[in-house]
Amino acid sequence: MSAPAKSNRKLVVRLVSLVIFMASMSFAAVPLYDWFCRTTGFGGTTLRADIGADTVLDQTISIRFDAAVDPALEWEFHPAQPTMDLKIGETGLAFYEAYNPTDRPIAGQAVYNITPNAAGGFFTKIECFCFTEQLLMPGERVMMPVTFFVDPEIVDDVEGKFVREITLSYAFGEIELTEEMLQRVAAAAHTEETVPIN
Repeated sequence: MSAPAKSNRKLVVRLVSLVIFMASMSFAAVPLYDWFCRTTGFGGTTLRADIGADTVLDQTISIRFDAAVDPALEWEFHPAQPTMDLKIGETGLAFYEAYNPTDRPIAGQAVYNITPNAAGGFFTKIECFCFTEQLLMPGERVMMPVTFFVDPEIVDDVEGKFVREITLSYAFGEIELTEEMLQRVAAAAHTEETVPIN
């Protein structure tokens, strides 16, 4: 094989390898970015914890709750309370209400954000409906809890110490029914069929 042909072959192999590498990195980018945001609070992404804060300060902070639904999702979704005041470090419990007014089962997944961004690294969730996919049967209405606290370290942060109000926003979008969800729908339909009518 001539030298120019070998050179061209090496170039093609390198370009193909580069394309494969770039494609692999594009698939890895989303979970890596998500992990980075959850770990650092970057971009208003909240943190997660197994238990509440060790310290509760006398200083209070106001939490505002916001909700949105993708136009393609036929749910009604809103916070049960518009705002809540709690001490920094105190564990708060809030609820969001979701309702499926349709005659079909619908699954949804919530995404969330915190504003201002400076508070994202200090707003910590212990439990949240957004951690899992949600399935609502036809006509089903549910109250979905979120347990959280604001880390006391916010008062020592260069930007965080000026935050007096935090907005917790959720947006629900429709997702495909998983195999497990389809089994639940089938089981619910079977139960309804076998209930005796008086």
